[in-house]
Amino acid sequence: MKVKVFDESHEKDLEKAMNEFLEDCDGEIVDIKFDVSASVFGEEQVYCFSAMIIYRS
Repeated sequence: MKVKVFDESHEKDLEKAMNEFLEDCDGEIVDIKFDVSASVFGEEQVYCFSAMIIYRS
C-alpha cells in the first residue's frame, strides 16, 4: 500500500494536482482523505487544502 499527499493553498490547485495523479495512477484507489484548515496571518486569512490518496500499486 502507498500514499500520495497533496497540499495546496487553493482548492482548484488541489483538484488539478489530484486529477493529474489519478489519470496516471495504475493502482487501485483504496481511500481518499480530505481536510481544510484556515488561519489568520495579520489581517489575511490563509487556507490550506490537503488530501491523501491511499492506493495499491
